[in-house]
Amino acid sequence: MTTTAQETSPQPAQGAEIRRHELAAFLRSRRERITPEQVGLPRGARRRTPGLRREEVAQLSAVGVTWYTWLEQARDIQVSVQVLDALARALRLDASERAHLFQLAGATDPSPAATCPSVTPALREMLTRLEPVPACIQNSRYDILAYNRTYGRLLGDLDALPPEDRNCMLLVHTDKDWQAAIVHLDETRRLMAARLRAALAGHLGEPAWKLLLGRLEEIPEFRENWQRYEVVGTRSKTKEFLNRHVGHLTLVHTDLWLGPQLGARMVTYTPKNDETRERLERLHRIACGVPER
Repeated sequence: MTTTAQETSPQPAQGAEIRRHELAAFLRSRRERITPEQVGLPRGARRRTPGLRREEVAQLSAVGVTWYTWLEQARDIQVSVQVLDALARALRLDASERAHLFQLAGATDPSPAATCPSVTPALREMLTRLEPVPACIQNSRYDILAYNRTYGRLLGDLDALPPEDRNCMLLVHTDKDWQAAIVHLDETRRLMAARLRAALAGHLGEPAWKLLLGRLEEIPEFRENWQRYEVVGTRSKTKEFLNRHVGHLTLVHTDLWLGPQLGARMVTYTPKNDETRERLERLHRIACGVPER
């Protein structure tokens, strides 16, 4: 008796069940490899579980213990991209592990850590050719999608940050290096919130926006500015930074839009005076690892 292809191929329900069990096993394995000390939790005298307990992962991810337990039991429940992002950060997943998590959950990762097709090799070449002028490519959410070496050291060390955390709005509220480098920090935060509010109108309900706003709304300083409901358009402006390597910089911020709509843009910071130009050249050498004379 012959067996048809339809009889041997797994049904959609079976495939979903297999993915749920793979997801459960993956979460358990990642949980068990992290020590409490790595995430700032006390070990305690009676700990028997290797790594973190389920309730600790739930606490770090701000989800219910029962709900997380169901995930590790391969229950048939829906998982939002916001929760997957929180789990990825709580379990300290690298880029490959994060991608695997979203794939097992049957979801699309909305973070800038995912591949961005709008950043072409030609655009990356342009960023390089602009050196020592700091330049990057951002979208309307302030995600930093690509950058040259000078920009990577302008406010801190972008290379040291996970791609999903390379967001200007997050960094001006959470990163001490960025906060120390921005001369007019309070004004900058307020204007950035107003620009983000203006851009949000064209992206209401989009998962990537919900994900970002969910993280930002946990920050009191952002909430205060966000609740003003201010909106501003885009414009060139002079900015001042205090770089930890080369000192005070006075730069002209310009947005170069990469399409007919106000989405992805190339952001450049050109020097406003000769002193800043010389300091940018020095910062570029530092970023390239050239020893000081």
